[in-house]
Amino acid sequence: MLRGLWTAATGMSCQQINIDVIAHNLANVNTNGFKKSRAYFQDLMYQTMQVAGASTASGGQLPSGIEIGMGARVASVEKLFLQGDYVQTKKELDMAIEGKGFFKLISNGREVFTRNGAFKIDKDGYICDHHGNRLQPEFAIPAQTTTITIDSGGRIVASGGDGKELGSVQIQLFNFPNPAGLKSIGQNLFIPSEASGDPIQGNPGSDEFGTISQGFLEMSNVDVVEEMINMIMAQRAYEIGTKVIQTGDDMLQMANNLKR
Repeated sequence: MLRGLWTAATGMSCQQINIDVIAHNLANVNTNGFKKSRAYFQDLMYQTMQVAGASTASGGQLPSGIEIGMGARVASVEKLFLQGDYVQTKKELDMAIEGKGFFKLISNGREVFTRNGAFKIDKDGYICDHHGNRLQPEFAIPAQTTTITIDSGGRIVASGGDGKELGSVQIQLFNFPNPAGLKSIGQNLFIPSEASGDPIQGNPGSDEFGTISQGFLEMSNVDVVEEMINMIMAQRAYEIGTKVIQTGDDMLQMANNLKR
């Protein structure tokens, strides 16, 4: 059996996963705070048929060997935490992080992290996301509040009609030694993993943390043109794999016809 058949099949399998990743990116092109993914590939093991540097019968030495590769596989699918563009919404509780950092929420009793700053107020007055996960530290907007202001340092102030402060809270941001190691759980939420490291807490604008912009949202960092180019390249690579398999099949057919 031709080795190339199996080698080409591994490449086609990689491109299938590549298309899955691209499709997911394009599906979330309008998802606030979404971070695109990228598939990385690596070659498989090699069959060594002749070792480089081996001695020849005449006493010389081979300058190069013969190694036949066995194809490719997916090494990882990594999130790219590049900054997305901003859109102005003018909504008081919409917040965009300019720089590094994540908001912390509580979802079903566990800590989760997000870049999506589209916040609402639940029935009890607490600031939360679309799914009711409360922003940490929790803060309930007083019923008499007419104005909510959020400065770049993350301080939320609720004021009444006379301008008197009714309550305030200091937002904390969180970062990780390796954000690419965070585990995605859907709904634009992440949880720490062994690869990401433990969360590092800080005030917006301090150290390496970003600042907060009120009335703005961070958009997806998906570049549609780039994804379309990647899709074309994946499609062509898959097509080339089918050509290799077809060529291998033709060669086997020729060998099979020799007995005639």
